[in-house]
Amino acid sequence: MAYKSFEDLDVWKRACRLCLDVYAALNGCKDYGLKDQMTRAAVSIASNIAEGAERDTPRDFVRFLNIAKGSAAELRTQLYIAQQVSLIQNKQAAEMMSELKQLSAMLHGLVQSIQRQMQ
Repeated sequence: MAYKSFEDLDVWKRACRLCLDVYAALNGCKDYGLKDQMTRAAVSIASNIAEGAERDTPRDFVRFLNIAKGSAAELRTQLYIAQQVSLIQNKQAAEMMSELKQLSAMLHGLVQSIQRQMQ
């Protein structure tokens, strides 16, 4: 896994784009509690990828990637709820859920790659 900075990682770039999509989708949302939870989870995905990449050990990187993966699952759950209470359109929620599943798969693959290198 050769990279110079977390900004080089496609998974980080996609997580940032998704975060912007979440903010745009919830612009004007008056359910401040759910909006806050969703934006925090979205920010957490990209932030944990970056923080883990900047840590000094592969073990720390793996730990933060797993936290990011957990935040992706949290956001998927919140999207489902937002969709059910009509805070977000079905098509938009489905697109974001699909992207979150892909991000989770990418994070899982990155974790496995790092763990193989640690052996």
